[in-house]
Amino acid sequence: MSAQTVHASEAGQPLLPRTQNAVAKALPPADRMEFYREMGEADETELLGVLRRWWLRARLYADPLSEETRAAAETGHAPGRSATALLREALAAREARGR
Repeated sequence: MSAQTVHASEAGQPLLPRTQNAVAKALPPADRMEFYREMGEADETELLGVLRRWWLRARLYADPLSEETRAAAETGHAPGRSATALLREALAAREARGR
């Protein structure tokens, strides 16, 4: 008999086990039905990919800052610099090196 170990995350909370039952329990009801549908339709080569994708989504739901951060990003108020600004800076740096 074996058991999956659950290591604590950096925040001190246990990580979500990568099991079908743990992922389903962590999802909102509407997403849980979609998760079960995808798991049921997946063949043996797709099962781990489906479980991994939904596990990552469930981890995002468990993060108390994710909804706040997502909303900030959608409205353009997230901290940091935009991808456009970073690309502009990278292009300017490349041009400066080429001179």
